[in-house]
Amino acid sequence: MEVDTDEPKKLGKRAVPWVEKYRPKCLDDLIAHEDIINTLNRFIFPDPALNLQPRLPHLLLYGPPGTGKTSSILAITKQLFPTPPVWKDHVLELNASDDRGINVVREKIVNFVSVQAHRREGVQPAFQSIKIIILDEADAMTKDAQNALRRIIEKYTKTTRFCLICNYVSKIIPAIQSRCTRFRFGPLHADQMRSRVQGIIDDEGVNINESGKQALLDQAKGDMRRALNVLQSTHLAADDEEIDEEIVYKTTGQASPSQIKEILEFLFNDDVETSMEKLHLVQKEHGIALQDMIEGIHDLILKYDMSDDVLASLIQRLAEIEWRLAKGCADDIQLGALVAAFQFCRHAQINKDLSKSVKLPACERNY
Repeated sequence: MEVDTDEPKKLGKRAVPWVEKYRPKCLDDLIAHEDIINTLNRFIFPDPALNLQPRLPHLLLYGPPGTGKTSSILAITKQLFPTPPVWKDHVLELNASDDRGINVVREKIVNFVSVQAHRREGVQPAFQSIKIIILDEADAMTKDAQNALRRIIEKYTKTTRFCLICNYVSKIIPAIQSRCTRFRFGPLHADQMRSRVQGIIDDEGVNINESGKQALLDQAKGDMRRALNVLQSTHLAADDEEIDEEIVYKTTGQASPSQIKEILEFLFNDDVETSMEKLHLVQKEHGIALQDMIEGIHDLILKYDMSDDVLASLIQRLAEIEWRLAKGCADDIQLGALVAAFQFCRHAQINKDLSKSVKLPACERNY
C-alpha cells in the first residue's frame, strides 16, 4: 500500500491558525486605521525632503480586541529588524496577562535592556542600537509593576522603546500614559473586513455562500481575529459542505437572527407564564445561553418601532440583567426578569399609543 508522504504536510498546514498565517507582515498590509498607520510610517520612514531623522516614541496602543494593535507593532518591528536573529536581538515580546508582576519588570525587562544590541544586519542606522519591548495585555499588570516600569522607561529611554498594548487605557497609570504616544484602535468596519476575509476564503478554498459571509461578519462585530477563528472553525466543521448562516451560528453556539426573532415574538405577545415556558423550551432544544440571548435581543430591538423612552427603559433593564448574570446570579431568575422587562415595556407602549389616539381631558387644578 502506498503511503501519502504529503499527508503530514497537509495536516500541518491546516493546523496553523489563520490568525497567525495571515498576520500582516508590514504596515501597508493592514486594512484599517489609515491615519494611525500613516503616522507610524512617518515615524520610522520620514520624508527625505523634510530632512528628518527616523524616530520611534514610546507607544500606547489601546482599543477593543482584534482591531490590529498587536499586528501593527509586530509589523513595525519586522520592518525595522528584517531577519529573525536580528529581531530576536532587538525585540522582547511579553504578555503581561501571564507575566504581570513586579519580578518580570525587575528580571526579564531589566536584563534585556541592560545588554547592548549587537546584531545590525539590514537595520537602519538610527535603530541599530535601539531595542523594543512589546508588552501585550498591559492593563493586566499590577500597579507595583507599572510603577517599577515607569522608572525603567525613564532610565533606558536612550536605547529602549516601550510599546504597551491594552484594551482598557484607564487601567494604565497616568505616569506611564504621559510618557507614551497614544493611539486608539476602534472596531473594524464590515466593509474593511469583507475584502480581507474574501481573500482568505479564496486562498483556502472555503465553500461559503453570501449568507454565511454576512453571518461571519455579524458575529465578528469588528474583531478581525474572531472573524478568522470562526471562519477556520466552520471550514473544518463543515467538511466540504457549503457553509451558510445556520452552520456559522451552530459552530459558534450563538443564537441566529431567526431564533432571536422567534423569541421576541412571544416576549412581545404572550403572557408571563407562556413566555417562560417557551423560553425554557428554546434553551432546551437549541442550547442558547441567556447571555447570548440578551446580546441578540439587544442588537435586534433597535430595529423595532418603539418610542424612545420605552426602548430606553427596555435597554436599561437588559443591561441590568446582563450585569447580574456577570455577578453570578441564577439564570432562571434572570430569565424571569427578562420576561418581566418585556411585559412592563409592552404595557408602557400600549398606554403610550392609546394616549396618542385618544384626546385626554385637561386636568383641573385645585388651589
